[in-house]
Amino acid sequence: MALEDLYREVILDHYRNPRNKGHIDSPDATAHGVNPLCGDEVTIDLTFNGDTVTEVAVESQGCSISQSSASMMTEAIKGKTRSEIESLTNKFKSMMSIEEDTDLGLDPERPGSVLGDIEALQGVRQYPVRIKCANLGWTVLAEALSS
Repeated sequence: MALEDLYREVILDHYRNPRNKGHIDSPDATAHGVNPLCGDEVTIDLTFNGDTVTEVAVESQGCSISQSSASMMTEAIKGKTRSEIESLTNKFKSMMSIEEDTDLGLDPERPGSVLGDIEALQGVRQYPVRIKCANLGWTVLAEALSS
């Protein structure tokens, strides 16, 4: 299977079977965001134990890219501290940047790769209008963490 096909399958899997979907009854932090250009919406709820995310839930609607990205993000941040999440967010934003050709050492064949399934979204950079779709969940996450 070609790498591009593998990435497409990962994105579609997260779109069809979103992880951590729903709401948390009494979240420690929550945020909601909308991409007005296309109507994508994401709401994120978080609970913490100290500085560590113990529970995350996401409700999203919109295109496959925004929903898949939010799903992948929820898997990546559970059990991480705020500083680890900030580092992960910075790596994701660098990967999505069309202005930088940063080598993050991304390699889906490498065990323990930096971003895991999230690396499947790097092809979105070829379609600049879709980058906001991929970034929406991460932007909402940053809002939740700062609330």
